[in-house]
Amino acid sequence: MAQPQYPLEQLVRIKKRRLEEAEKVLKQKKEELEQEKKKQEELEEARNETFRHKQDKMTQLRDEMDRGTTSDKIKIAREYIKVVDEELKQKEKKVQDQIKKVEEARQKVEEARKDLVKKQQDIEKLNMHRKEWDKEMKALEEHQMAIETDEIGSAMHNIRKLKGE
Repeated sequence: MAQPQYPLEQLVRIKKRRLEEAEKVLKQKKEELEQEKKKQEELEEARNETFRHKQDKMTQLRDEMDRGTTSDKIKIAREYIKVVDEELKQKEKKVQDQIKKVEEARQKVEEARKDLVKKQQDIEKLNMHRKEWDKEMKALEEHQMAIETDEIGSAMHNIRKLKGE
């Protein structure tokens, strides 16, 4: 007797396809996170470079003031430092914005990971159901065969009994 097809086979295929899609999404989200982290590092390096430049100019201004210089040169140096300071503030804002983007990307990775786990659990539940269903089908088949064997034995007994009379 041929075993019937598992009634949820189509659902299993759908769930497996969704699991594969979830794996792809997780991989993509991880790549996006890495790109955002790399961009953050680049922005931080640019900010740090501007900060070092500002520090150098501040030191240079102090040295000039210690040596005694004209007020025009001091005024020009202070104006330049203000410009560098504004640039530093803009770069710091870009870094802070990028930190937020990295955190958003991290959250998306976590959401994708949770979705993947849920889909893995769905597949596992279906696999457990399949095993139970297979056991039931095997037990049903064995029961059916036992009934047929009993019927055959009974029929043979009746035939012998009739021949013996």
